[in-house]
Amino acid sequence: MGRRTEARVGTLARPGVGWGRKVRAQKPFHIDAWVVLPDHMHCGWTLPEDDTDFSARWQAIKAGFSRCVAIGEQRSDSRVERHERGIWQRRFWEHTIRDDRDYVAHLDYVHFNPVKHGLVTQVGAWPHSSFHLCVAKGLYPAAWNREGVEVAEAGERMLRLDER
Repeated sequence: MGRRTEARVGTLARPGVGWGRKVRAQKPFHIDAWVVLPDHMHCGWTLPEDDTDFSARWQAIKAGFSRCVAIGEQRSDSRVERHERGIWQRRFWEHTIRDDRDYVAHLDYVHFNPVKHGLVTQVGAWPHSSFHLCVAKGLYPAAWNREGVEVAEAGERMLRLDER
């Protein structure tokens, strides 16, 4: 990773960053899994009952993060015209978890992503991940790396075919 990418990843992944706490205070959600990579991130959230407003949360997270990063990224003419930063994609993809098996599959996908993208060879070697908190809670063994797990790949989605 280059110095600029490391700064971005570090800014987003730093625990207790004020804008992150502020977003959660205004629009509560529980972070089930989160991994920050050099050019994207994945997360799993649980929202309060009868609340499906992912968009407002993402908008606030992106805005807060953007204010923490020095301006200087390349921007397309379209982004300049719209007064947008060149940090984020305009969209996000959400998936409603269907059941416990789907929940486990998505948490595994989030945590395995740094390995999938060739950034590390062991899940636990990537510092910008909730994997370490999940290990501390006993949800994963420290050396977990999907050994013995049959995985079906479907584009950006990976589904576990076993039960934990």
